[in-house]
Amino acid sequence: MKQKIMMYPILILMIVLFMLVTSCQKQKVATQAGTTTAAEQEAQRKAQEEARQRELERQKAIEEENLEAESVKEAGLSAEMEEERKMTERAVFENEDIQFEFDSIRLSSEAQEILRKKAQWLKANPSARVTIEGHCDNRGTNEYNLALGDRRAHSAQVFLIDLGIADSRLQTISFGEERPIDTADNETAWAQNRRAHFVIDE
Repeated sequence: MKQKIMMYPILILMIVLFMLVTSCQKQKVATQAGTTTAAEQEAQRKAQEEARQRELERQKAIEEENLEAESVKEAGLSAEMEEERKMTERAVFENEDIQFEFDSIRLSSEAQEILRKKAQWLKANPSARVTIEGHCDNRGTNEYNLALGDRRAHSAQVFLIDLGIADSRLQTISFGEERPIDTADNETAWAQNRRAHFVIDE
């Protein structure tokens, strides 16, 4: 009987110790589980950050490509506009004649202003060479008109040289009455035909 009584405290003590050990193991497992969860969360956070960074880099690359494409497009348009501007200026240069009075080589104030504009264009286009054509109306002999056309072309040439254009860039030719703009026999037609015409020889 006495032995049985002694066994109860020992049994109780063993039960308590068992419970304590079990409790510690549970805490350890819980702690390990918590540590594992934190590591997984950190890994997930890093993966998300890397994915976000890759997306930002992708968007940046797309934006740079778009900017480059836009820049190329603008450069193309700008070059096209510049070429169109040059062609327009060239056409104006060649199509704007200077007129002369009957049997005269004198340059009117209007003719001088046109020649000043032509000199500016020639300075802006230093590789351009120009042929100045002298023309007359159909009154007078062919020989006289050829000589008059030559003097008209030379008059324009000298004026351009005085404005700083090298004479090596300017040549003259006379067509006399051979190439009229207007073939009618009246003052309006004759006035148009008495001219110096400019042809770019690039």
